[in-house]
Amino acid sequence: MVIERTTSSGPRATENLLDAGGLPTFFAINQIDTLDPARPDHGVEQQVRVCARSLSGMQKEAIVGSSRPGGLWRLASDEGPYLEGFDAAPCPLSFMTVGMVSSYMDALRAAARRRSLDIRDLTLTQDNRYTMAGSALQGTMTGGALPVALDVRIDSDANDGAVSDLVTEAVGAAPVNGLQRERHTSRFTLTVNGEPLSLDRAAPLPDAAAPDPDRLFSCVESAAGPDGGHVRRLEAVTPVAGGAGASFRAEQRRELHVRAICRQRPDGVKEIEQQLHRPLGSTFQFLSDEGQARGGSGTAPDAASYMAAGVAFCFMTQLGRFATITKHHLPGYRVVQDTHFRPGEGGRAGTAGDVTTHVFLDTPDGADFARHCLDMGEQTCFLHALYRTPLEPIVTITRVCDTT
Repeated sequence: MVIERTTSSGPRATENLLDAGGLPTFFAINQIDTLDPARPDHGVEQQVRVCARSLSGMQKEAIVGSSRPGGLWRLASDEGPYLEGFDAAPCPLSFMTVGMVSSYMDALRAAARRRSLDIRDLTLTQDNRYTMAGSALQGTMTGGALPVALDVRIDSDANDGAVSDLVTEAVGAAPVNGLQRERHTSRFTLTVNGEPLSLDRAAPLPDAAAPDPDRLFSCVESAAGPDGGHVRRLEAVTPVAGGAGASFRAEQRRELHVRAICRQRPDGVKEIEQQLHRPLGSTFQFLSDEGQARGGSGTAPDAASYMAAGVAFCFMTQLGRFATITKHHLPGYRVVQDTHFRPGEGGRAGTAGDVTTHVFLDTPDGADFARHCLDMGEQTCFLHALYRTPLEPIVTITRVCDTT
């Protein structure tokens, strides 16, 4: 079934297409041979390509494919009342927090195996915080990222020194180590109404624009039929402080807060409870699993796929939000985005590459608006800010005892 996009003057919600489209919100795609888009080889262990498009309001859908075999997923995102969304799927920032905490869990388990250290219980709680300040109309509004806080609750017979060494090794080996601690430059191409356009302030990609991904969504089918429970709502949002649409204000000074709590089931699949504290949003449960190449079964999206989807969804939210605030027409927008990750091992730190994004805008409002929209999308995107801001994670360790 094809989901048809609505055409409007901006991203204000007109119809809940994620619930009305006849497809589960999250699913594995069964047309890997025909739909898996080509990914360039940048010499890193894992590349993730996200092809995403806008739907109604702040709703977006994406085809997410990894260079590791067997993983091709349809993921979707929405916003809550703070952006006048339908709350039909998790917000963009949820995906990054979930992917990061999943990556840390994988790194901790892998480090424990290398050290032959037995862990009876392990729970990770991660808090991501972001800032937004300035005026969209004056071009000064900027998104920022604050240091990630990670609490490791662990039950093990190992002494405190051994546990501390384990956590230090794992945090450094996770690919999100490089994402946070290095300064990354995001690079773009811009295509407007089907024609390539030069950039203004954004850093350009030397490559030609990728093909418009819109065609890929016309025949997407679920490999398993009904929703496999990869993501489900645990608790619906309560009334929003400041009123519906508060995040559309042209001038802002605020801080955002997303939390994820991660545990690993006996079958190796990670269960992650994602909470949106500021602005207040619904609570969702995500499942995450690595592919067979990294010891998993591939039954749910892996950590890198969630992180990559989060960057694309967040950037697209900022495109739509800016168009709405400035009262410009942006009835459709799409991206093809590549991200790159390498976990560390044997003392080597984990790394992440720059974000490269091909942007496609449908607008009657001209080249100057299109360039400015891309610039402001990057400038206000919280997750591009996470990539461009060197940060040191704040890690705490809590020893717990198994009383069962």
